[in-house]
Amino acid sequence: MSEAADQGADSAAGSRDFAGLAAVVTGGASGIGAATAALLAERGARVAVLDLAIGEAERKNESPSWICVPADVTDDDSVRAAIAEVVAVFGGIDVLVNNAGVGAIGTVEDNDDAEWQRVFDVNVFGMVRTARAALPHLRRSSHAAIVNTCSIAATAGLPQRALYSATKGAVLSLTLAMAADHVREGVRVNCVNPGTADTPWVSRLLDQSPDPARERAALEARQPLGRLVSAAEVAGAIAYLASPLSGSTTGTSLAVDGGMAGLRLRPPGAGTR
Repeated sequence: MSEAADQGADSAAGSRDFAGLAAVVTGGASGIGAATAALLAERGARVAVLDLAIGEAERKNESPSWICVPADVTDDDSVRAAIAEVVAVFGGIDVLVNNAGVGAIGTVEDNDDAEWQRVFDVNVFGMVRTARAALPHLRRSSHAAIVNTCSIAATAGLPQRALYSATKGAVLSLTLAMAADHVREGVRVNCVNPGTADTPWVSRLLDQSPDPARERAALEARQPLGRLVSAAEVAGAIAYLASPLSGSTTGTSLAVDGGMAGLRLRPPGAGTR
């Protein structure tokens, strides 16, 4: 068989790399979560979408391998009940995508204690609750993986994002700690660090600004590729980290940020040196 044929066969096999596996995606009804759930299902997984608002995900669902389960990641009983329902339907869990999250705007002075607690409760404690409920089932899998949705805000200082950045910094550290704790149990743990993504949340954020078009242009300009990251691109990175084909990848944060974390480009017209 030629090298090109070999690569084609590998690609075809990779397109079904989640066949036989059961995946849970929190915050899976829209944005990055919806794109991830769709991609995992396309690549052979049985997918459970966990979200507060599952109506849109249910309308999109036309497959018996896709279920939608209402869940509130700020409520431990709700999370445990949702995970139990998934296991009852699928018989186990192989992949957990911890994607549910909320945003926050402002400096350290701009949000009161209640808002700090609310955002941490979703973005950090929500991941803890879901992982805690899923781990007994993940340990029984031969291809167990957890992927947490982090952010470029964990590694770059962004203006007006003090609270959000603090939660995502916690997610990055939590990912590394979990990877160390569970690697010998056969559970890989990684995270993706998206740049500003073109999602419904970002659209709502832009709509609140005095000049949405100008604000969008500014967000696009700060990413070296010159555009926002797409939800599908983040989903592709999540699928890479979760796939059995990436069995030696754990404790890794994968930037999907248009080069924002690592590139330092001169302004256009400023020369090449």
